[in-house]
Amino acid sequence: MRRLPLVLIALLLLAALPLTADSFRLYLTDGTYQQVREYQVVENRVRYYSTERSEWEEIPLNLVDVKKTEAERKKINEKIQRDAAADAAEEKFEREQARQVKLIPRPAGVYYLRDDKPDTIKQAESKIVNNKRRSVLRHLSPLPVILGKATIELDGVHSAFVITEDRPVLWFRPAAEESFAIVRCQPKKDSRVVETWYTEPVTKQMAADHEEIEIFRQQVDVDLYKIWPQQPLEPGEYAFIEYTQGQGNTQIWDFRVDKPPAK
Repeated sequence: MRRLPLVLIALLLLAALPLTADSFRLYLTDGTYQQVREYQVVENRVRYYSTERSEWEEIPLNLVDVKKTEAERKKINEKIQRDAAADAAEEKFEREQARQVKLIPRPAGVYYLRDDKPDTIKQAESKIVNNKRRSVLRHLSPLPVILGKATIELDGVHSAFVITEDRPVLWFRPAAEESFAIVRCQPKKDSRVVETWYTEPVTKQMAADHEEIEIFRQQVDVDLYKIWPQQPLEPGEYAFIEYTQGQGNTQIWDFRVDKPPAK
């Protein structure tokens, strides 16, 4: 009896292993195929379970293209493994995020998880600076109408809240349905400029200008958002702001991004 090549023997041994996918193609030498759930090589015949007829059938081995069949079966198994790994990673991510959500305090505000402990970013007291005069920007409206140009500033050149990672995740519980963003603060002599307000003298319409950072935002609960920058942040001064366009009611939570300390 003619001995089979070692490569073909290896393929036949692989063919005897059950496939984890629902079905695959058992290719024949004439170019056609059978849709099967599994197959085995028994001496000079191939025994397979047809998914079309839901029964076991047999065919001569020399009519089966074992090499092509195994190549497809390998691709299917690799895809199954990739999908399983992706599903496992997604499930792990969702479990971790659900755990983090439980750590965030219930009151409205902005939070940062530091070593798995919620750190509250305090709301800043900002100032309206117009024509070299300053007035405290209260957290409640209505606000005074500032004609022309005015800047919204924070005292001090640095924020007291320091983050040592360049893509920090912030957690935000809003007190109202308003817009929010992360902005870069502009340095001044003894303060930081968060944004500039422009008010049209006749209509009293207000517009705000700030350097907004591109962010990802995900609503993880009814009243909780997860926010993080799309790109790494350069070291410097930043602020999380909540506002209503054209209303001049900007609320500010400031922070500084710094390099981690050398180990």
